Amino acid sequence: MSEALVEELVGDLSSIRAPRGSTLSARSWQSEAALRMLLNNLDPEVAEHPEALVVYGGSGRAARSHAALREIVRVLLRLGDDETLLVQSGKPVGVFRTHPGAPRVLIANSLLVPAWASWDEFRRLEAEGLTMFGQMTAGSWIYIGTQGILQGTYQTFCAAGEAHFGSPDLSGRTVLTAGLGGMGGAQPLAATMAGAAILCVEVDQRSIDRRLETRYVDEQAATLDDGLSRVREAAAERRPLSVALRGNAADVFPELVARGEVFDLVTDQTAAHDPLTGYIPAEVPFEEAAALRERDPDEYLRLASASIAAHVRAMVEFVRLGCYVFDYGNNLRGEAYRAGVSDAFTYPGFVPAYIRPLFCRGIGPFRWAVLSGDPADIAAIDAELKELFPDDVLLQRWLELAPERVAFQGLPARICWLGYGDRANAGLAINELVRSGAVSAPVVIGRDHLDSGSVASPYRETEAMRDGSDAIADWPILNALLNTAAGATWVSVHHGGGVGIGNSIHAGMVVVADGTEAAAERLERVLTTDPGTGVMRHADAGYDDAIGAARAGGLDLPDGVASCRSSTATWRRSTAVAFLPSQGLSTATRIPRLPATVRTSSPFGAQAPPTRSSWRRAAASSRRPVRRGPPAPCGSRRSSRATVTRCSHTGRRPSRARAGTGSIATRSSRSSRRFASTAACRRGSGRTLCRRSTPTPTRTSTG
Repeated sequence: MSEALVEELVGDLSSIRAPRGSTLSARSWQSEAALRMLLNNLDPEVAEHPEALVVYGGSGRAARSHAALREIVRVLLRLGDDETLLVQSGKPVGVFRTHPGAPRVLIANSLLVPAWASWDEFRRLEAEGLTMFGQMTAGSWIYIGTQGILQGTYQTFCAAGEAHFGSPDLSGRTVLTAGLGGMGGAQPLAATMAGAAILCVEVDQRSIDRRLETRYVDEQAATLDDGLSRVREAAAERRPLSVALRGNAADVFPELVARGEVFDLVTDQTAAHDPLTGYIPAEVPFEEAAALRERDPDEYLRLASASIAAHVRAMVEFVRLGCYVFDYGNNLRGEAYRAGVSDAFTYPGFVPAYIRPLFCRGIGPFRWAVLSGDPADIAAIDAELKELFPDDVLLQRWLELAPERVAFQGLPARICWLGYGDRANAGLAINELVRSGAVSAPVVIGRDHLDSGSVASPYRETEAMRDGSDAIADWPILNALLNTAAGATWVSVHHGGGVGIGNSIHAGMVVVADGTEAAAERLERVLTTDPGTGVMRHADAGYDDAIGAARAGGLDLPDGVASCRSSTATWRRSTAVAFLPSQGLSTATRIPRLPATVRTSSPFGAQAPPTRSSWRRAAASSRRPVRRGPPAPCGSRRSSRATVTRCSHTGRRPSRARAGTGSIATRSSRSSRRFASTAACRRGSGRTLCRRSTPTPTRTSTG
């Protein structure tokens, strides 16, 4: 192995580029694939800040240091087919003799003992060079640029349209969001692919420029009035349009609320999961943020917390104005709650609101990249999958639009949401294309960690699970262990991706299709076990869709799994309130669970879609006390009060409010009159509201 080759590949962090073609630098395609995808993560077309090894998500890195990156490359170049490299938070720590069917690389990123899992402790350890933040696909070497979340965002917007407007077509609808970074940058293109007109607020002009260059954003507005005018005009003409506006969401969102501006959908994808490196305080000019962060991180965090609070208060007010508001999994609500916004969890996360029915069937963000670097190989795979899945309407539309609208970043890649059974069929088809020469070099197949069975994240993927198992982290570990046993090419387990340290555990896998019979066997195993754990996890939680998918797919689940729970399970479900992890807070601090009208709504379930009035009722009910409490984590007991179901003033059961209707122009005034005039009691999940009384906080005692 030549040291000159290592220098050529990773000597200059500003110009890293994965090798292309069918010539190997490593000893096999298994290790060559890991090498190329690692380098692809740091390609300037892909990474947000490659010179700092930051791929996306504020501080998500591919390697801990430049020296660690060099050593990883050295090992991958010499790694044998019966050896496995171990990577500890971005640093290679050992090579062990295993066997040809074992993973070539095993990765653990950012993992901390739970009681130590806080941002303060993580940053202390990071400063000492002992760990790094791997995000989700940054430290697991399968990031493919903004396209990696694009189809998932498209699926979410379509599901929201189906739920609220009766159609996945968002033509004539308006969307407001913030954040155009590595993840948020997918929002404008996803919205326009669904037919919407979207206004995107972004504080960093460089991010706006990048999205304009890659055609993810159509236009940039000079002022807020200009941006509103463009979006409103496009919606009136039922014309898809994405407009970027430079500004801080903590300033712009409250201003829009003050004006009474109403949008059909409101969300956000700023990097709020990491307030220190990912969120810019409104009081600090963008150009001065880095200096303040370095000089006085405590003051920076104080200002960021205040801005996040203002940001979320505005989003709650959008609910009251009649907009459909949802969290896009960046822990914005959690950070606002810590900052004192008691009703931050008024609006739901996107998974329980729209995506969970897909997860129940093992459907999630399946992706592949062609190691040849030839876009024609992607086109060949696109054509094959269109023939393979002719009845998947959203997939067919995606495969028609993506070649025209999606610019490749780094190695050509594609993402498609496929489920249990379909992923294995797709993997075998791709392997056959490589074997036959229709695709000119091997293909890596992986996924985002945001998947049905590979993550525990109570603020995002596992929010409001039916059985209350939001924070159970056994599932991603089982997923990683099973994918290792099945023979994935590399497997990773991470902590904190998407929502921040202390808030998630998640796993990733990648498997290589090199056209061989051995690869076909691995592909069939891994692409069955991986989504199968998602179906299993949701079936165990009691979702009928998952139980049906398991039966239809022949998944071997023990009989009576649900009945195997402990005798306290029923009590826990009846009293469950999610605990806020103790990052500087008392362990008794609790996050209110979402009102049932929001929590159980689904475009695919038996519940009727939530109306605008139910979204507003959620905002109102979040101000009232939760009349139930969970056991304290120290083992002491808390009293559990029964939910009040009759009004103490009228003696009547709460009435259901009528669904709100009306055009965008009249919705605000109508909803305000209806909201102000009602005297009926309204009952949320575990709450009873009465306009004739001013409730006082309910206290629980320990015994």
